Amino acid sequence: MVTENNDLTCECFCFDVEKVNRIKKDVTATEGMARFFKALGDETRIKIIYSLSQEELCVCDMAQIIGISVAAVSHHLRLLKNMGLAKSRKQGKMVFYSLADPCIKIIINTALKHQNSEHDGYTLSK
Repeated sequence: MVTENNDLTCECFCFDVEKVNRIKKDVTATEGMARFFKALGDETRIKIIYSLSQEELCVCDMAQIIGISVAAVSHHLRLLKNMGLAKSRKQGKMVFYSLADPCIKIIINTALKHQNSEHDGYTLSK
């Protein structure tokens, strides 16, 4: 039940005030995180990120791996670079891309492990 001052207070069940206040304060750390996951939510971008988690690649190689145009890969890489997920290194006229942070590889590998475990009949709720 919601009180008149729009205070979202449950009047039916007891709760741990200390725990609620601690987590309520800590949950602000997630602000901005949805943008990160939204970037990974695109099939093409997740394929690019996965490819980069394997090794450093140029745009032409990524286009061949994913099966899309160089222009399309470049477009997605620009977004990924702007978000800090990918970085580039120039070698002569060639530009090579890699993941900006090794934690991204961990996130991708963890998601793949979870996806594969779901296919084996296992879910996190078990």
